[in-house]
Amino acid sequence: MSDSSVSVIIPLYNKEREIAGTLRSVLAQTLRPKEIIVVDDGSTDRSASIVDAVAAEEGRGLIRLVRQPNAGVCAARNRAVAEARGEYIAFLDADDCWEPGYLAEIAALIAEFPGCGIYSTAFWVLDGRGRFPVPCPDRRGVVDNFFRDSAHRYISIPSASVVPRRVFDDVGGFPPGMKIGEDLYMWIKIARRWPVCFSPARLCRYSKVASNRSSAIYTPERTDFSFESLYDPAAPVEEREFFARAALGKALILSAKGGTAEAARAIRTFAFTRTYRRTLRKVRVLNALPVGWRAPLLDLYNRLAWAIAKKGL
Repeated sequence: MSDSSVSVIIPLYNKEREIAGTLRSVLAQTLRPKEIIVVDDGSTDRSASIVDAVAAEEGRGLIRLVRQPNAGVCAARNRAVAEARGEYIAFLDADDCWEPGYLAEIAALIAEFPGCGIYSTAFWVLDGRGRFPVPCPDRRGVVDNFFRDSAHRYISIPSASVVPRRVFDDVGGFPPGMKIGEDLYMWIKIARRWPVCFSPARLCRYSKVASNRSSAIYTPERTDFSFESLYDPAAPVEEREFFARAALGKALILSAKGGTAEAARAIRTFAFTRTYRRTLRKVRVLNALPVGWRAPLLDLYNRLAWAIAKKGL
């Protein structure tokens, strides 16, 4: 991958505190991208003007800002890809950042392991108090089985993943209208057909504490796409378990936001899981509680779980 073959795409919605740092992390790459396309998805704060300011400061025409009415993160990513001219699409959320060697490592993976559908690296999680690792594979190269090897580990997140343009065009883009789990939906479509390549180098910083996080401002989805409709009960067990992970994780958020029926549908469809029995139990318990109790209890559980995970327990 040459420095002129990758398009960096950034969906943007009300991230005025973070977007400048995100852009500067791309500009600091040791391997320069072809372009940086920011799609402002109807922001109501100063996000777009900050992008303009950083672009003027950069001065080389690398950053391009596209504006559209608010249509959601999937529509913003798909619009950015439609605007992109690169052979590879590097996803980056507007509140995350890259270490300077991220694109260089992706280029090395592509050269060493051609023909993959996703190229990803490990990442750090920022929680406002420091940066912390999360479980990821420790072997560099093509993963043996994306669905199996993702059990209790992270292989691909949007801000640490690059997809060849031809792959993106073939699978049809992110599911319009889906707000939670849209990345996993995309990875499923790709991993069904192409191998996935991974580097354990932690070259991305994923923020848990950025402003205006999607799960915190969730409103009901209006979409024809769902994990239930994509699910194939005849698929190998590893793929079916990955579906359970994605759908039940989403069901927790939906239930906490009052989506009782949606969470119940996920429980019925993915009750077969053996790998994610704990998540299944959490959804069942949460969905049985009064709606007003759910969000505070889930938030408390997640805070305790993250504190325990940081201590290596």
